[in-house]
Amino acid sequence: MTLDTSVSTTGLGRLFRGQTAIDFYGKRKVGLVLAVVAVIVTFGSLLTQGLNLGLDFEGGDAWDIPASETFGVDEAAEVLSANGVSTTGARIQLRSSETADVVTVQVEVLPREQAAQVTSDFAEAAGVSTEEINFSFTSSTWGREITEKAVRALVIFLAIVMVFISLRFEWRMAISAIVAMVNDVVVAVGVYSVFQFEVTPATVIAFLTILGNSLYDTIVVFDRVKENEGKYAGKRMPYEDIVNISMNQVMMRSLITSFSSIIPVLSLLILGSGIMGAVALREFALALLIGMISGVYSSIFIATPLLAFLKKDTGRKTYRERLLGDDLRGEVMGAGVTGRGLGDGKLVVPADADDAIDDDRELVTTAVAQPADRLLTHPPRPRKKKRR
Repeated sequence: MTLDTSVSTTGLGRLFRGQTAIDFYGKRKVGLVLAVVAVIVTFGSLLTQGLNLGLDFEGGDAWDIPASETFGVDEAAEVLSANGVSTTGARIQLRSSETADVVTVQVEVLPREQAAQVTSDFAEAAGVSTEEINFSFTSSTWGREITEKAVRALVIFLAIVMVFISLRFEWRMAISAIVAMVNDVVVAVGVYSVFQFEVTPATVIAFLTILGNSLYDTIVVFDRVKENEGKYAGKRMPYEDIVNISMNQVMMRSLITSFSSIIPVLSLLILGSGIMGAVALREFALALLIGMISGVYSSIFIATPLLAFLKKDTGRKTYRERLLGDDLRGEVMGAGVTGRGLGDGKLVVPADADDAIDDDRELVTTAVAQPADRLLTHPPRPRKKKRR
């Protein structure tokens, strides 16, 4: 049985067959710049307009009134104005589902007598009884407790993850993974701030779930990097090459895993929230979708390039150029020779290696392998006859 080493002629074919030769390390600056821009936009949005916190965090009164042809958002706003309640900070939404349409009204905390009068006026305007109106009151204290517990859980989770990765792999991988996870949460928060999506307890739960998903993608890559470190330990291969080889080898697996995870979340958004009107599902699924997409990006363009940067000068000097093109593809496919590609006869050796090591200079030349008789500078010595 022979091994098929033919390279697909299409990019999609090379991706599916594990034959890509993408220079992830060479593109690290572009990836990191985009990540930094996302962080700057997030903090800028938080400083200028903040987060659209839901009723559970800010506290207040809320009503769910059955909607009809004669009662909608405008009629609900008129009831609030008639009772002296400002509509500037109020949230009035029409929520539709297969069973019924509901007008949801959220305002700041009102005196109990005034809240009861507003409930009665809503019932009269909608033509229903007060028992058919769902009224709820939430204290802002509960929202602060949720936030404090979420932050506490986040800190504990990051500490445990750093210890685990440091013991399982090493501390540089732990730092890279933590940076990638924090970036995912920051990006998700930034999207909610920029587009003013409402932040609810379900959103906070989704933010914490994002950390686990991001960590999984990063660990998959780091596990292959660790495996290739041992494989190329005796070949003096630059760590940037090990990172590029590992990323290309696991890229298809990471994409399939992430895609299979994103599909159910999209189903929650489209079917659960969009068609069936389950708003609670939308609040959870939206944050989860943003985090999953960000997690794929961060594991490829943040965690692994950062790891390569941290370990770039920790190993032994190699005095080699980075693998690119067919040389990189050969190592990704496992057909390389001495760490230098597809075995096409090219060997990269240092020019005057002793001087290069003394002077700490990386001078590389490429020598094309030739027959032994052409490399000899003098005729071979005759072989001695063996004594009998």
